[in-house]
Amino acid sequence: MSATWDSETPPDPVKVSPLGWALVAIRGVALIALIGICLAILLLLRLVERPIWGQGRPITPFITQFVCRNAFRILGIGFATHGRPLKGRGAVVANHSSWLDIFTLNAGQRIYFVSKAEVANWPGIGILARATGTIFIERDRKQAQAQTALFEQRLLAGHKLLFFPEGTSTDGLRVLPFKSTLFGAFYAEDLRDVLQIQPVSVIYHAPSGQPARFYGWWGDMGFGPHLIKTLSARRQGRVDVVFHQPLNVADYPDRKALCAMAEALVRAGVAAYLPAPAGA
Repeated sequence: MSATWDSETPPDPVKVSPLGWALVAIRGVALIALIGICLAILLLLRLVERPIWGQGRPITPFITQFVCRNAFRILGIGFATHGRPLKGRGAVVANHSSWLDIFTLNAGQRIYFVSKAEVANWPGIGILARATGTIFIERDRKQAQAQTALFEQRLLAGHKLLFFPEGTSTDGLRVLPFKSTLFGAFYAEDLRDVLQIQPVSVIYHAPSGQPARFYGWWGDMGFGPHLIKTLSARRQGRVDVVFHQPLNVADYPDRKALCAMAEALVRAGVAAYLPAPAGA
């Protein structure tokens, strides 16, 4: 992975014991089986969904949610939600810590990710992202108008789109300033008066005895080593997902005001659920 945020200290070294490698094998095989079987079922069901409902996906998002919830059971990571997911038409914005966010946020509610274009070409993850309806965007201002039109189309179709306004993942111990650019799509003429935005805070708690940033994924960390570290953990940690009160787009004069409020809520949620620093 290549990201725009980097820590002042290098990533923690990945050390895997013989027991850890056994856990990698057991958990890895179970995850591959879960994802592979459910992906095959999802693709078959899309053959029915697409001609009948077009953009609509009334069935397959439940499969994605099933996979993600059971992935946490396989990994042994605790999972808890607080608050209520958005009902009805709207979008979701959240802080971004790791590739684990894909499982975390899909487990909590049925959503569709908005991701940078290069993810579509990542081995394995790219196939899963395309199959589950992810929207891929280019970091090019020339594409902004077309991307806004695509967002509007999907939102009007009833899809809940998930945005990461930080633009990159972190160590999970901080929230970077939100970029307001994508919030402009919510002010389209057909969306502004009917759309709600739900800020969501995602907080990872490291396994006992591990650094607090254990689940964070940033800088030049490779996906493979980080996946092995996660699979090999004898004791796992947990994750809290906090659903904040949805914001009515029409209540905010422009994208910057809406972005600032969403960031403040996400930041407050992360601060409230992160453990206090040692010695505090």
